Amino acid sequence: MRDASQPGNRTQALPASLLEWYDRHARALPWRVPPEDSRAGARPDPYRVWLSEVMLQQTTVAAVKDYFHRFTTRWPGVADLAAAEDGDVMGEWAGLGYYARARNLLKCARTVVADHGGVFPDTREGLLTLPGIGPYTASAIAAIAFGRAETVVDGNVERVMARLHDIHTPLPAAKPELTAAAARSTPADRPGDYAQAVMDLGATICTPRNPACGICPWRAPCQARARGTATDLPRKTPKKAQPVRRGIAYVARRADGAWLLERRPDRGLLGGMLGWPGSDWIEGAPPEAPPVAADWTVLGAEARHTFTHFHLLLEIRIATLPHESRPERGEFLDVAAFRPSDLPTVMRKVFDLARPSFDAVM
Repeated sequence: MRDASQPGNRTQALPASLLEWYDRHARALPWRVPPEDSRAGARPDPYRVWLSEVMLQQTTVAAVKDYFHRFTTRWPGVADLAAAEDGDVMGEWAGLGYYARARNLLKCARTVVADHGGVFPDTREGLLTLPGIGPYTASAIAAIAFGRAETVVDGNVERVMARLHDIHTPLPAAKPELTAAAARSTPADRPGDYAQAVMDLGATICTPRNPACGICPWRAPCQARARGTATDLPRKTPKKAQPVRRGIAYVARRADGAWLLERRPDRGLLGGMLGWPGSDWIEGAPPEAPPVAADWTVLGAEARHTFTHFHLLLEIRIATLPHESRPERGEFLDVAAFRPSDLPTVMRKVFDLARPSFDAVM
């Protein structure tokens, strides 16, 4: 009879107990195949898995669901997305953040159609050749969509592994150690379900605060629970204070109701997105950069937004322009064609602050 306490046997027992839990408690997500169907051999559409994984980068499941539904309704397959207009895709992505993902989404879809006949590669190595797909996303798609025994490690998995093995090395230095721990228990059977099970465990049971250790399927083998260190893990290296940048956003409306907007360059923050003409974002006083000569009024409120590496404060200036205005930057968008929802979050904040002033005079 095998001794389950031995490291090799313990590692083999981990996926079995977790999959048993997952079969009963898996989250119902629109890009997933339920575990009962997965056990019968069904696999999810690689397009839907890829789309969900890209959307979920740096974003919560709750925030992604509506976007995923809109994208898959409007572009149900990779060929549909590849044929989409860039502006339409960027508009649907608005508010989800990290806009380079949307640009890479289009590049990847077009590469799959042009170079792979509309079929995603079915290996991690093949997936890594596609634009915008890195090691994590390639492993996730290979495991979930194609049943490859790849190790999938996101933030939830890192937390679970740190606690399961009582690993105190702080992140991000601990990433190789946590990945190695995850790899040791990745099974050859049902690797996609297992990957999703570990993520579900981290999202619903092994949460950052107040983990529900009493109902965890891995409570017995969890070393951090036994040693009372679970709530301290994973440790993280303290982050440096983020700098504050400032800028000016110019919100102008023509007498007929059209708004003056510009599409930002493809590269850089908010690349390819609609926005208000403005100055560079710098530490210190921003330079004057009006897109058109006008009687600009400074609003008393600033738009505040936090990006990954800095905080942004935008001074807002507004103006009503005559019909014959010829701006040096940007183009007028007819009021019927303007959708505030097409704006990225920071630009929507600017609009929400500026709009009452225009409503009062128009």
